[in-house]
Parts: sequence; structure tokens; C-alpha cells
Amino acid sequence: MSLMGVDIGSSRCKAVVFGASGEVLAEAVQAYAPEFPGPSMVEIDPDVLWRAVASAVREAASKVKGDAVQAVGLSSHGETFVPTNERGEPIGPAILNADNRAAAEAKWWEDLLGKRRIFETTGLIVHPMYPMAKIQWLRTHQPDLLAATARFVSISDYVLLKLGLEPCIAYPLACRFMAFDVRALSWSDEILDAAGLSADKLPAPVPAGTSAGRLSRTAAAELGLPAGTPLVVGGHDQPCGALGMGAIAPGMVVDSIGTYECLTAVGSEPSLGEASLSASLNSYCHVVPDQYITIAYFPSGLMVKWFCDIFCAGEAAEAEARGQEVHDRLEQMAPDGPTGLCVMPHLIGSGNPHFDPRATGVIIGLVQTTNRYHIYKGILEGLACELGIIAEMLAGAAGSFETIRCTGGGARSRLGLRLRAAMTGRRMQTLRSPEAVCLGVALLAGVSAGTYRSLEEAVGQAVEVKETIEPEAAMAGAYARQMREYRLLYPALAPLREL
Repeated sequence: MSLMGVDIGSSRCKAVVFGASGEVLAEAVQAYAPEFPGPSMVEIDPDVLWRAVASAVREAASKVKGDAVQAVGLSSHGETFVPTNERGEPIGPAILNADNRAAAEAKWWEDLLGKRRIFETTGLIVHPMYPMAKIQWLRTHQPDLLAATARFVSISDYVLLKLGLEPCIAYPLACRFMAFDVRALSWSDEILDAAGLSADKLPAPVPAGTSAGRLSRTAAAELGLPAGTPLVVGGHDQPCGALGMGAIAPGMVVDSIGTYECLTAVGSEPSLGEASLSASLNSYCHVVPDQYITIAYFPSGLMVKWFCDIFCAGEAAEAEARGQEVHDRLEQMAPDGPTGLCVMPHLIGSGNPHFDPRATGVIIGLVQTTNRYHIYKGILEGLACELGIIAEMLAGAAGSFETIRCTGGGARSRLGLRLRAAMTGRRMQTLRSPEAVCLGVALLAGVSAGTYRSLEEAVGQAVEVKETIEPEAAMAGAYARQMREYRLLYPALAPLREL
């Protein structure tokens, strides 16, 4: 019997079928694009998302021969939500996590309850991305839509509605609304009262790994799955990915290296102290019972992609002719030792602790002999420097750690991992399965369906370390000056950001 994990991202949906030992049996991806109806607005038709989910599930299921899917786990990105009516039908577009229309409303929340109070309740720093800020925006700008909404649901909940199931939201995903009490494990009466909302306007919170029900014949036919297949809610993609990398106990830390790079630490309590607040960390429910995660993140792969798209067309063509990835070709041509460049990756603003939208990408140290290979490696160096600072910040708030498990596109770069190990002073580990989020939510489904007796057993069977990269003292020493320069650069540019 096999298990399927579905990850609904902000730009694509991925469905992966795994065997009980974590091996990938089949996978499918469906992409979609958001719309931008106004300044700082990012939306998408909910049914575009639904069709992508259904298509990805059907395609992945069709590739599995003689091994019926025993259970399906659903995971999604956070913050995106859909207004629905009494029949569970959408009455407006899905408002995406990248939408920042509610800046004034975020400030309203901070003035009303205070940054510290909201953080101590929800584990989140007040920000326009969260649904509670955007619901207040609807109250001001689209009151008719607000009045007509029976329930605001996450994307995973909307998929359940389309399948004829009652919407229920896993604790980690509920946490991303900025209205969930991370200690009481329920919607916060204080926050809902301030918003003028009742709890029945939101989905019912349940532990991650809860079965939302079984597929009817009609729903199963639409997804290409057996009738009666259970659907299990997994919640937010970051904690699902942490589970898929085996991070189930306090002190374990994982790094998801994609467009953003997200460092996630597991703990037995939420990290809600002054160190976490001052660093603008997020600390909320893990998908593992009675565990929490604390996360810090910054723009990462975005800088690599920007550089390759604009400056490396020739290398891309040459790499393709050699059967390589362009990144492999660029790393082969990169100079030995430090480049002397200091590159900050803030193309769309900075991450923790500042979250400053005015921050920009920066390259200093250019000289006459600098070429694209220097700059490419300089970007990898800059990302490693940024991770070094973030790792210190996370350790100070959530506890020390010596090992970081890595996944995502950036984890394929051996040079990038060596630099990260040197700059953080911590060993980096890669995993056999690159599909951490889908694997994590599939393991939750497997425990719910009885494939495994516990998450510990599931991880023991399905998660395997592929390679360990130890920090190199000589490399760390060679980059000591560059690391000092990097620490100085962001504060040095403050006067320019404030102009």
C-alpha cells in the first residue's frame, strides 16, 4: 500500500506517492499564476487552485500501478484564505500570502492589542500577510463581501469543501491566521472579539494528522483514487517539511532552501521570549503532537535565479549541451577561495529580524577582474553569511544546535552547503528524499491510516540521511573577514534606506 502527500504552494501544487519506506513511486506537478488586481494585491481564483490540486492528484495516482493509495495527506502554504458562503462556495477570490494590501490594518492591530500581546498569544509578529489583517481590510473596503461570508477558510479547507467534506484546519495552519492561541490550541477569544468575528466564521482547529473524512464515490472518481480513501489534514508546509526531514524532537533544526530560505527549530514549548520577539521570529505548533517550531527566513534562491536568468544564458546553453544544470556549470567555473565580494540577497526586502521592505540587493567589492563566476560564487557566499547570522539568532532564542538538515533546490549545491557549514559552524545534512513537505504530510496520513504505529516509527522507516558535510575550519578562517564585512554592511546602509 502507498501513501500520497499533496503540497499546495503559492505557485504550484505537487502530489507525490510514496512507499512505506519513503521511496517515491510517482509524482505530478500543476502550476498556476496569481493575478494582481491593484497595488500590493495578489489574488487567485479558488477554483484554479482546486483544478490544479485535482489534476496533480489524478496524474500522480494514475502512475501508480498495482499499489493502491491507502491515504492522502494535505499540506499547504500559509496565510492564503478564501471567503465562502453557507454552501461552502467561494464568493470572492483567494487572497494570497504575498498580498500586502492590509498595511494600515496591521498597524491597527498593533496599536489595538500591542505587538507583544499578539506575539505572546499567536507566536507571530504583526504583518499585513496574515488573514486577520486582511479581514479588517475587507471590513473597511468590501463590507458587503465581509457580511456575506459564512466562513473564511484556508486553501486546504477549500479542497475539503470541494470534496464534500467539512472544513477542519490543522493547528499549524490555523496558527498562520494570527488569531490562534498557540498554548490553548484554540482560536483566541480576545483577538476574535477585537475583530468582531465569531469562531464559527473560521474552520474548526484539529491536531495535525486528523482524518477529515473519506472520499465519496463521486469525489474519488474526480481524483482518480479508490472510494473511501481517507484524507488527512497536515497543515502548514514548513512543519510538514520538518517532519519529512525527521525533525520531531527538541533541538533538531532543518533548512528549507528555496526562493526563501527558512530555518526551523523544534522545541517542546513555543519560543515567546524577548529574544524571539526582538528577532521577529515565528513560533507556533509543529505537526508533531506537543511540539512547536520556531522559524526564521530570508530571500535566498530568488537572488540566484535573478542572476542566472539575466546574466547566464550562455552558461545555461552550454550546461544543457553537456547534460548539466546551469548551477553545476557555474560552480565548476567559480574561483577558489573567497571572492572578496559582499553580496546581500534582499531583492524583495530583508527577512529576520528587520523585515524591511526598503532593503535591496547589494553587491560591493567589484573590481576590474570580477566576472560572472565571481559574482555567482559571491551570491552563494552572501547567502551563507546571512544564514550564519540567522542561525545565531535562532540559537539564542530557541536553544543551541550543532546539525542542520537541508532540503530544497539549494540543497543540491555542494559548494553552497560547504559555505553554509563554514559560516554557521554547523554540520549540514542532506536527505535521501528531496520531497520533504510531501513526505512529511504522507507520513501523517500513514500514521492516521495505520501504516505506522507512530511518527517515530514512520520517520525511522522513511527518512534517511544521505550525506553529512562537516564545517571546514580552514574555510571558516578564510571567510572570517568577509563575515565581519557582511555583518557591518546592513547597518551601514541604514541612512540610504531612510532617505
